[in-house]
Amino acid sequence: MPYTRVRLNAFGGPEELELETVSDRPEPATGEVRIRVLVTSAAFTDVMIRKGMYPDVKDKPPFTPGYDMVGIVDATGPGAQRFKPGDRVADLTTIGAYAEYICLPEDRLTPVPEGVSDVDALGMILSAVTPYQMLTRVAKMQAGQSLLIHGAGGAVGTAMLQLARDAGIAAFGTDITAKHDLIRSLGATPLDADAPEAAVHEATGGVDVAFDPLGGDSLARSLHALKPGGMLVAFGFQNEVLGRGGSIPMDFVKLKLWDWLPNGHATAFYSIGAMRRKHPDWFRDDLTRLFEMLATGRIAPVVAEVLPLAEVRRAHERVEAGEVAGKLLLRVTEQ
Repeated sequence: MPYTRVRLNAFGGPEELELETVSDRPEPATGEVRIRVLVTSAAFTDVMIRKGMYPDVKDKPPFTPGYDMVGIVDATGPGAQRFKPGDRVADLTTIGAYAEYICLPEDRLTPVPEGVSDVDALGMILSAVTPYQMLTRVAKMQAGQSLLIHGAGGAVGTAMLQLARDAGIAAFGTDITAKHDLIRSLGATPLDADAPEAAVHEATGGVDVAFDPLGGDSLARSLHALKPGGMLVAFGFQNEVLGRGGSIPMDFVKLKLWDWLPNGHATAFYSIGAMRRKHPDWFRDDLTRLFEMLATGRIAPVVAEVLPLAEVRRAHERVEAGEVAGKLLLRVTEQ
């Protein structure tokens, strides 16, 4: 039975993404299940992978991108007993989810609870686990503290602001003016995307933790926004990916140097993939916890739009342009 998937022909722009028809569905191997993918996302991480700039992906094109997915188990391989056909599951795939069918080891999968929509569940995987782990596993923030996050109106940023509000943490967020009302609606104080160091420090009075997905020159701005004893958590390299300066190797060097210097600050780099490889149980536990928070209304993903998989190029263009408020999803198949 044929199925459709996206093929990345070469590292480069959105034009390298192409829909293709494959003649036969994949068959699950021992311990695997086959999943009919319902929804996936177009995230900035997918843009990095498309450009060949994501450190955790060693594959070379052609391959199928797609960092996260929610789908329905369609078939089980030998020895797979944890899930049965019809079960709804979620996973952080890193690549492969831009396809109608995908086979995955069943021990990687997290069940999606009843009463939670596919779209909302997808919003918890990459975009909510990332800020949740940075808040709780890396920075270990507590009620009464304060944080700054850049790109606060994006998918990770809007989830971070909701988690901060739920935990009693004061939040400040930089982004373009068009997203300031959204940031305010999530209980945070918006700042201009290009606000200089002095303006950021004056507006915040110094924060306990700064979360920086931009890299490059933004890292110094984030460091100087900290209170004595504060922590800078970097989690991306958007400036270099978008050609706005910065160097991924030099960013790592700066973070290590600043952490070593007696400047009263700590630094860390967060990668959801690296954290999952080191602590796979944390990923399952944290995603399950976020599904519970979603079901009880404590968090609700900000969804910009749901586009069909056929519009994957346009989705990537919008994400790369920085115009998406919240999360942009791709509908692969209907439930």
